[in-house]
Amino acid sequence: CPKYSTALPRFGAMSGRSGPPPMKFGNPGERLRKKRWNLDDLPKFEKNFYTEHPEIQRMSQYEMEEYRRKKEITIRGSGCSKAIAAFHQAQFPQYVIDVLMHQNFKEPTAIQSQGFPVALSGRDMVGIAQTGSGKTLAYLLPAIVHINHQPYLERGDGPICLVLAPTRELAQQVQQVAYDYGKSSRIKSTCVYGGAPKGPQIRDLERGVEICIATPGRLIDFLESGKTNLRRCTYLVLDEADRMLDMGFEPQIRKIVEQIRPDRQTLMWSATWPKEVRQLAEDFLKDYIQINIGALELSANHNILQIVDVCMETEKDNKLFQLMEEIMAEKENKTIIFVETKKRCDDLTRRMRRDGWPAMCIHGDKSQPERDWVLTEFRSGKAPILIATDVASRGLDVEDVKFVINYDYPSSSEDYVHRIGRTARSTNKGTAYTFFTPGNLRQARDLVRVLAEARQAINPKLLQLVDSGRGGGGGGMKDSHRFIHPNTSKSIIQDRSRDRRNSYNSGSDQYQNYGSSGGYNSRSGGQSGGGGVQNQPSQPQGQFGQPPPPGPPPSGGLQPLMAQQFAATQPPLMGFMGQPPYPFASPPPPPPGPPPPRK
Repeated sequence: CPKYSTALPRFGAMSGRSGPPPMKFGNPGERLRKKRWNLDDLPKFEKNFYTEHPEIQRMSQYEMEEYRRKKEITIRGSGCSKAIAAFHQAQFPQYVIDVLMHQNFKEPTAIQSQGFPVALSGRDMVGIAQTGSGKTLAYLLPAIVHINHQPYLERGDGPICLVLAPTRELAQQVQQVAYDYGKSSRIKSTCVYGGAPKGPQIRDLERGVEICIATPGRLIDFLESGKTNLRRCTYLVLDEADRMLDMGFEPQIRKIVEQIRPDRQTLMWSATWPKEVRQLAEDFLKDYIQINIGALELSANHNILQIVDVCMETEKDNKLFQLMEEIMAEKENKTIIFVETKKRCDDLTRRMRRDGWPAMCIHGDKSQPERDWVLTEFRSGKAPILIATDVASRGLDVEDVKFVINYDYPSSSEDYVHRIGRTARSTNKGTAYTFFTPGNLRQARDLVRVLAEARQAINPKLLQLVDSGRGGGGGGMKDSHRFIHPNTSKSIIQDRSRDRRNSYNSGSDQYQNYGSSGGYNSRSGGQSGGGGVQNQPSQPQGQFGQPPPPGPPPSGGLQPLMAQQFAATQPPLMGFMGQPPYPFASPPPPPPGPPPPRK
């Protein structure tokens, strides 16, 4: 197998090339030739390292099925290993167990419980799970075991484990986990992505790394230029495969996979299971096990409280600022606000900062140093409000995000699920607010399905949109006011309203659930009066006014912020919405300098 560096001129070096130069965004990987693999000529490698623990062996098939049912694990495929209930049952090497104990993890998540045995057995697998479910460890820990059973890298060898990710943010986060868990066995890893200098990434690859986490575009670039190769790759991970297809990376993915030996172990991870992802699995995986956590159809994290406000486009700003008053009064108030365009992202950030809100923004036009700096400020809490386009809706892993606000509803319900998945990571809980306007009619039916599957209360105005026959998804609902969940055979609206005792307000229409007399205008249950946002000139303000005295708690045990629907007709909580919520100096731009050293 020739080295890429010597083979590069065969594919058309730039010097002496006839005709116009290739376009910057031409066919991806056009200089990469498809490998013709002969398995008899390839060195053998080991990929089955799993031995079933005696405790698991003693579990009957009925007990295992009950455990899977409790964890909402469904399996497709033959010969699947039993799930584990504790980390020690996976029989990881001691160097992995030591790191897990240091992290104080109590037990594996559902996807880890079934994913560890399958991955350690060397089987190809598809994992379908919501964001924040622990899938990164589900493929990285078996990858570390896999790597430590392979021969050492030699000069000129490429990585043993390749992880493809859709965004640089996700790639960086995976690389941090790989570093944390791989350093005990001296496994080297690097992160390869666009928008950053190539030099440090090339140096890492030339020194040799066992794990490479890459976005498809930059990896294609390095493969074409001979900076790395995939001859040693025997463990391939496609993380957030649905997102990579949405972003148009399928041609690059196929070119990359052609460079990897066909008897590799392949693990594909996705939050949804559309036909495009199914086709990719059929093309790349062999005799694979499919593991699904939760409902197979599009589903949101059940730990997220979802509140949808059907409103007009012109009402959004007033509603947003009123909502932010409530959120900023919370002790834990880290919030991501999603918008649809880069221009709106910049404009909304400018308006919020002008009014004193500690907001920063991130989108695709930001340079990599600026994006890194913004995320650092957000993670540290110095700027607890992050305004973002969908570039951050996947792969942005910040554990303590409590609120997500969809200022603009996304173009698809899949993106909606991934946006709100930025909160309630792991076992935490969170709240997602969504402004839904008449311009979003096409997504109404899909949104109702997502809400119903997650057992959420559904705004009747949203149901009216669906009932009008214009709510997307192929026609009106037969029973628009009582969405019957297939597993409960009960009206979700009715069941949730008994628990919530909540009230919906939007414009002049009002919806009240079982005795809520008037809309809340504060977390403590004060009654709303007339008026809207007061645009007063900014004046020095020492501190917030005191909120109204607390009223009786909701019978369902939920806090008023979690139980109410926000309304543009209600007055602001503090009466000075035009005032800065608290002093916040505009942060300086990130200082120029060399990139930080790799850990």
